[in-house]
Amino acid sequence: MQNSTRQKTTSGFFLAILTAVLVGCGGNDSTPATSDSGDTNLRIAVIPKGTSHEFWKSVHYGAEQAATELGNVEIIWRGPVVESDTGSQIEVVKSMITNQVDGIALAPNQKGGLVDAVDESVGEGIPVVIFDSGLDKGPEIVSYVATDNYKGGKMAAEQMAKAIEEKGNVILLRYIAGSESTEQREQGFLDGLEAFPDITVVSDDQRGGDNATESKEKVDQLLQIHGEELAGIFAVCEPNANGTLEALRNAGRNQEIKLIAFDPSDALIEAMEDGSCSGIVLQDPVQMGYQSVMTLVESINGGSAEPFISTGEYVATPANMQEDRIQTLLKPKITE
Repeated sequence: MQNSTRQKTTSGFFLAILTAVLVGCGGNDSTPATSDSGDTNLRIAVIPKGTSHEFWKSVHYGAEQAATELGNVEIIWRGPVVESDTGSQIEVVKSMITNQVDGIALAPNQKGGLVDAVDESVGEGIPVVIFDSGLDKGPEIVSYVATDNYKGGKMAAEQMAKAIEEKGNVILLRYIAGSESTEQREQGFLDGLEAFPDITVVSDDQRGGDNATESKEKVDQLLQIHGEELAGIFAVCEPNANGTLEALRNAGRNQEIKLIAFDPSDALIEAMEDGSCSGIVLQDPVQMGYQSVMTLVESINGGSAEPFISTGEYVATPANMQEDRIQTLLKPKITE
C-alpha cells in the first residue's frame, strides 16, 4: 500500500510539472480558464428551446465559434426536439447539474417553467446565462443575451403598414403560451400598430403552435372567417410563418394577403423573391450563441456582465434582401 501511494504521488508530481510546462509554452497571452476541478477545459452546456429548427443550429454554430476562439472550452449541446417539451428541457438542465458542468447557457421554452431548475443550478455553483427568451424573476443569472423582441415586433408592425399601405384588416398569429420572446414580439406588434389608425387587428388570440402543420391548420380556419377582407398576417416565428405561407398558397391568396414573418427559412426567402412574403424580421442567432458562451466564460473567470446583451434586430424586404449583411442573416451558418 505504501509503494502504491508513493507511485501515485510521484506520478501526480510529474504530471503537475508537465502541465505547468505545457501551459507555459502554449503561446497564449491570456490565462486559460479553469474549472473547480483544476481541468484546463471548461464544459459549457448550451441548451436550446428545441433542436429541430434551423435557428438553433445557427446558435450552435456561434457557440462552437466561441469555444474555438477561447481554445479551452467544450460545448455540450443538448435540448428537446420540439420547443413545447418543457419537461424534457427541465430534465436536460438537471442532468447537466448532475454532471457538474462549469456553466449553462439556456433558452427557456417556458419563462416560468424553468425557474426552479435554474435556481437549482445557481445553488449548486453553476452559473447560468439565459439566451433568446427570458426567464421569470428569481434566480440570479449572469446575463440575458437576446434580440430585443419587443422592438422586433414593432419593426414587424411598421413593415406590415408599408406592405398594406397603412390600411386594412390584419391577423396576429401567436406562438405557444409562456414563451417570453414571442410574447414580446406579439406585444410589440400590437403596440406598433397603434400608430396606424386605419389598420384593424381582427384576430390576436389564436396560436399557431410549435410546428408548421399546426400553424397551417389554424390559418386555414382563420381564412375561412376573415379571409375575404383580410390584408395581412404577422407570424411570430419560423414554423408559424412556414405554415401560414403554405395556407396562403393553398388558398391562392399568397400574392394578395401580405405576410410578415419573424426568422427566415428557405421557403420564406423564396416567398420574398416571388412576392408571397413582404418582410422577415431577422435576429442574429450566430451572435447569440457566441455571446452567450463568451459572457459565461468571462463570468466564470471572475468578470462581470451587463444584465442584458442585445444581439440586434433587422428587417429583410424584397428591396434589400440582396445586401451582404441581410444575406448573412437570411442564411446564417449552421452546425450540421
